[in-house]
Amino acid sequence: MQNIKLTRYILISLILGIFTGVLVPDFAVKLSPLAVMFLNMVKMIIAPLLFATLVIGIAGHGDIKSLGKIGFKTIIYFEVVTIAALFIGLGIGHVMQPGAGVSAPADVSSTYMQTVAQMGETASHSSLTHLVIDIFPSSVVKAMAEGNLLQIVVFSLFFALAICAVGQKAKPIMDFLNSLSEVMFKFTEYVMWFAPVGVFAAIASTIGNSGIGILKNYVKIVFSLYFALFVFLVFIIVLVCKVVKIPVIGLIKTLKDPALLAFSTASSEAALPKAMEKMEKFGVPKNIVGFVMPTGYTFNLDGSTLYLSMAVLFATQLVGIDLSFQHQLVIMFALMFTSKGVAGVPRAALVVLAGTLSSLHYPLIGVAILLGIDQILDMGRTTVNLIGNCIATIFIARWENEFDYEKMNEYLASKEI
Repeated sequence: MQNIKLTRYILISLILGIFTGVLVPDFAVKLSPLAVMFLNMVKMIIAPLLFATLVIGIAGHGDIKSLGKIGFKTIIYFEVVTIAALFIGLGIGHVMQPGAGVSAPADVSSTYMQTVAQMGETASHSSLTHLVIDIFPSSVVKAMAEGNLLQIVVFSLFFALAICAVGQKAKPIMDFLNSLSEVMFKFTEYVMWFAPVGVFAAIASTIGNSGIGILKNYVKIVFSLYFALFVFLVFIIVLVCKVVKIPVIGLIKTLKDPALLAFSTASSEAALPKAMEKMEKFGVPKNIVGFVMPTGYTFNLDGSTLYLSMAVLFATQLVGIDLSFQHQLVIMFALMFTSKGVAGVPRAALVVLAGTLSSLHYPLIGVAILLGIDQILDMGRTTVNLIGNCIATIFIARWENEFDYEKMNEYLASKEI
């Protein structure tokens, strides 16, 4: 019943935020600090919650060998689904032709081109070597302070392995972490009651700053992206539900709260604690939730990958460049790997896009246009990133034969959903 009320309040806040942004844009822009405050409240939960959940899941599991299997299967799943997202975006981009016939506003170059050029320089410094090095934290305190999820996961893995090696002597630490996990989930409940305020402020300030009229100018790219994201979600949800043998409607109901949070705030972090809690209640073991979801925010950005594939076509179609099929494949696979190197960078998808187009000596005017409407596009791709990682936990749990169908049925039958 509590979750039903929260969902209702968030939806009302979303609608009120839209009207506020349209009717009183100057006032709406001033509300952005409230959105930032809510996001900061969520961020302070993530590090201790993730650390406690993952360590308990791994150390309490007892079977260290299974950890390597889970990691291997997770990476395979991530790459297969990422490739599917890439080709869906590419295919729909060819059908919809989002960049064809679009005229660039006269003030784009003076407003955004300098920012886009800086983005291109940022992306050029990322590499596979840098990505691998960055996985290992020099300080866990620094990793937690910066919210670097992958570094927290790595530290948690080693910490859990050490607990297993120490054995019974580590029992006080395990008891503490179990208590910490329960406290942080209760903490999450309290913070979520501020979600309607954060959602209202985020939507109002976004609409107030960009103006609803901006959608009229770029309706083709916005509609094309959201249609492609919808197609991908239908594909992945139906496919996984069929393989895992879970009800589609039940999964959608379970994901609605975190998805709504991610969409409203355009922040995966805002929805992460709620999503982890939902997945555990849905029947996914704690260790799989704790490992797969945060790892996915570096290696399984389905929405961002799909967006990049379509954005490349938009940027080249805009200036009349006709890419060959082979050239498109090379660019797509390059984007798939380079996008993993800038996780956590503000406007990461645009950074990767600008760097890739710049290295190929293509005009950046398309990136400058996308920068102007990036907040609207980011809401969609962030939601798909979150849902994709939630679904990944279910698939991996089933692949490991650890998905708890009895727990799922109890949850779906309860009033919590």
